[in-house]
Amino acid sequence: MMTASCYICRSVVRVPPPLRSRTAVRCQSAAPPGATSTSTSKLVLEVKERLAREHPGLPTGRNGRDDDDMVLWFLKDRKFSVDEAVSKLTKAIKWRQDFGVSELSEESVKGLYQTGKAYVHDSLDVYGRPVLVVVAAKHFPSTQDPVENQKLCAYLVEKAVSRLPSGAENILGIFDLRGFRVENGDLQFLKFLRLGQVLFVDAPFVFQPMWQVVKPLLKSYASLVRFCDAETVRKEYFVEETVPPDFRN
Repeated sequence: MMTASCYICRSVVRVPPPLRSRTAVRCQSAAPPGATSTSTSKLVLEVKERLAREHPGLPTGRNGRDDDDMVLWFLKDRKFSVDEAVSKLTKAIKWRQDFGVSELSEESVKGLYQTGKAYVHDSLDVYGRPVLVVVAAKHFPSTQDPVENQKLCAYLVEKAVSRLPSGAENILGIFDLRGFRVENGDLQFLKFLRLGQVLFVDAPFVFQPMWQVVKPLLKSYASLVRFCDAETVRKEYFVEETVPPDFRN
């Protein structure tokens, strides 16, 4: 369902390897060796100044070119390369602006939302992260408007991000592949994964050829994908009371 654009701001979905403790998981990108909060703040300021100088037409405020949290996130994602952070931020902010992400609502995406193909779970996972669930068997790219799919994706990611606890950066994406058939396949949808990591749950044999095609395109992001079964989802990522409805026994 989540097609073409790879610039949904701050929508990275990361899933760490199973952890023994249930503490909140931070972004995997770390500051450069020897970095301090002061030096990191200087990098954030440098990115903001460059954006203001080179792209003064970009919006400001939340999710804009002067949003400290957003700038820091992209710096981490780009391994603290100012040039790369500026480039990716510019594309992300422009995409958000052109696509009208801030104007999306449940009402504006209700046509596809009511199919149940994707939703934000009511509870956080055991690591304190919002959870976005995609039910692949309900996705039919040949009959569903790709632009409407993008809108639904953007709306749900925004909804998940809005539920991030203070100080947290990551959301968990769970892709339920039970019942997946060829007609549910969507290469553009899988390219969305370059934004971050997800769980592929109970992937059937027919899904594997598609994954082998897309995996090289994702480069290093492909290593963040975890294949697992529904039992793993229940036991490693939730407690009994918080398991998503689609994964309860």
